[in-house]
Amino acid sequence: MAEAGAEAMEGKLRRVNSWLKKMFDNQPIPQYEVNPQTIDILCKLEEYSEARDRGVAFLIEDMELKAEEYEADANYLEGLLTEGLGLSLSSLSSEGTAYLNTLVNSAMTLETKDTSLASFFSAINDMSSKLYATDSENKEMELELTDIKKKLTAALVLEKQLEDDLKKTKEYLEVERDKAESRSQNLKFLADKSEDFRIRIKAAEEQLAATGLDQSLTHQSLLSMSEKLAEMQKEIVLLKKKLKSYLDLTPVIIFHCPFICAVRLTSMDFKNIKEIVACFNRY
Repeated sequence: MAEAGAEAMEGKLRRVNSWLKKMFDNQPIPQYEVNPQTIDILCKLEEYSEARDRGVAFLIEDMELKAEEYEADANYLEGLLTEGLGLSLSSLSSEGTAYLNTLVNSAMTLETKDTSLASFFSAINDMSSKLYATDSENKEMELELTDIKKKLTAALVLEKQLEDDLKKTKEYLEVERDKAESRSQNLKFLADKSEDFRIRIKAAEEQLAATGLDQSLTHQSLLSMSEKLAEMQKEIVLLKKKLKSYLDLTPVIIFHCPFICAVRLTSMDFKNIKEIVACFNRY
């Protein structure tokens, strides 16, 4: 098994060396590492090269056959013109030669098999169809290009608008951040001041208390008394409204056992509302 593999390797190596000698001709063959992988790669290159050479040879042979056919057709036509019509290239005028060259160039451009009118018309129709199809494709591509341009313009406008909005948002956030920072500093300053005042007030109260100041004159006591005063003022307002409704009534005789007391409320002169309430309670 190993001997068969070695023989196959030797055969590939001989093929590669023979191909390299043919490729480089009289030039020295470049050094390469001899291993199975390298030999396999060079064998594949040799196969591709041989296949390409065979294809080129077939193409050359086909071109030579076509050249011989064209040459035979040219000789036939030349003999037909010379013998049948008595015309030759030397006997044609310059204008006739120009027309003939134009005819030949047209046939080559249209890739016709001959210069007959049927071939020309068929080739022209094919070219017209291709031209129409190409023109239709160009119009479709122009429409697509126009649509793409519109979309691109709209996208660019939107991108510009978004950039402007983003810039404005950043500026607004910076301003708001500065304001927030300023408010935070102010709040901190006020909190510090409030704490300082609270400490000072407490120290002053302690100092006044140490000197024998009445506790009712302290700040907290004054605040409490102020709140109580406000509540009493609200009660007085309500009692005044209630008293006003009684003062608007006609004189009333109130009977009480064991004696009768007639009171004219409108003639009563009380110093304050509490005395009025106490008077009514006595009766």
